Amino acid sequence: MSQAAAMPEILSRFGPGPEPLAAHAGAAGLSWLEDLRKEARTRFAEAGLPTPRQEAWKYTNLRPLEALEFAPPAAEGVSIDGLPSLLPKGQTAQRLVFVNGRYREDLSTGGALPAGVEVCSLAEALTRGAPDLAGQLGRIAGNGAAQPMLDLNTAMMGDGFLLRVARGVQLELPIEVIYLGAAPDGPQAFHPRSLIVMEPESHATVVEHHNGLAPGAYFANHACEVSVGAGAALRHYTVQAEALEAVHLSTAYAEVAAGGLYDSFVMARGARLSRREARIRLAGPGAECHVNGVYMLRGEQHCDNTTVIDHLAPNTTTREVFRGVLDDRARGVFQGKIVVHPKAQKTDGHQLSQALLLSDSAEIDAKPELEIYADDVKCSHGATAGDIDHEALFYLRSRGIPEAAARHMLIEAFLSDTINSLAAEGLCPALISSVGHWLSDTTEDTAA
Repeated sequence: MSQAAAMPEILSRFGPGPEPLAAHAGAAGLSWLEDLRKEARTRFAEAGLPTPRQEAWKYTNLRPLEALEFAPPAAEGVSIDGLPSLLPKGQTAQRLVFVNGRYREDLSTGGALPAGVEVCSLAEALTRGAPDLAGQLGRIAGNGAAQPMLDLNTAMMGDGFLLRVARGVQLELPIEVIYLGAAPDGPQAFHPRSLIVMEPESHATVVEHHNGLAPGAYFANHACEVSVGAGAALRHYTVQAEALEAVHLSTAYAEVAAGGLYDSFVMARGARLSRREARIRLAGPGAECHVNGVYMLRGEQHCDNTTVIDHLAPNTTTREVFRGVLDDRARGVFQGKIVVHPKAQKTDGHQLSQALLLSDSAEIDAKPELEIYADDVKCSHGATAGDIDHEALFYLRSRGIPEAAARHMLIEAFLSDTINSLAAEGLCPALISSVGHWLSDTTEDTAA
């Protein structure tokens, strides 16, 4: 019986099977990986796709996926004119490129890495045996409530990247990971799985790109697990610019030990439907996370930012700010939940969602939440939505600035507040330039 035939029907609709990891698992005798996938297949077959009846998916409907039949992912023979980058030439430690979820060594580049740093595709790591992966892959993401899209990723994962930084190593240049999606022969589905392990007192920056190569429908279902050791710091920045007919789902699971930092930022401007979910556990005293993002939507795009941050230890800190701009009939979603557990005294948590609605038909659904079981904490949350400040617009126009230019200045300033908070300041100009390109596209569409 073929691998596809052995899978439940609901799984077979999302691809032909978890190649190439299945072949590597068999060759390396990694029975634990097949057991992990088998359990995930069973859970997903029983639960199916999440629906708006589930609270966590109240505002996002995956029904469009049910109408698509996906072809096997094709990584070869896809035309690639250039690679996206936020970094100047020569300013990356390694660049890994994936096409439709599969690693392309011919497109990837990199030089010598410091001792104690390992960067490679997940399939390559499994080929070498990597026995310690059995204790890492699935460990962090396995905590918490049922996650159907994680189960689908685990059951079907085909490749992804692995980053390990040894104790005390500071990686000066960023690691750049580029995921390219294309559908040359019809809709495709791919499920990359990545793992980042930061040992105590280590430091690194990872910059991810998710880009569409050409118009066409495809389904990208990403999952990433992050372990930040005591006193370590990971800066994890993502730009999502998928094709406008694509569906992009991504979940990051992170666990931060005492004194560690997980600094996350997401810019979303692509895909017809996208959802970025972050589930973070601040597990040791003094652990800290920054979970920030901006999104720019128009047409009928839908973008969902959902976060769950668990404060499990005292003196932990969260800083979370999402800002979005929505035009036409676009819809944004922000669901942010901070949970302060009983032992997490002196927690400092701040959460904010702000949206600019440029059209009467645009929509934002915001649900910030605080769930507090400790009595010595400092927590706040808030959400605002509205049009551009008309007084500020009038002021700029009274100084001779045309209305369109004045509106662009105010939108860029609104989003730049969040972008400029990035610790990796060298990325800020490129991200702000991306905002300018989106605004220019909006102007061209309006003129057309």
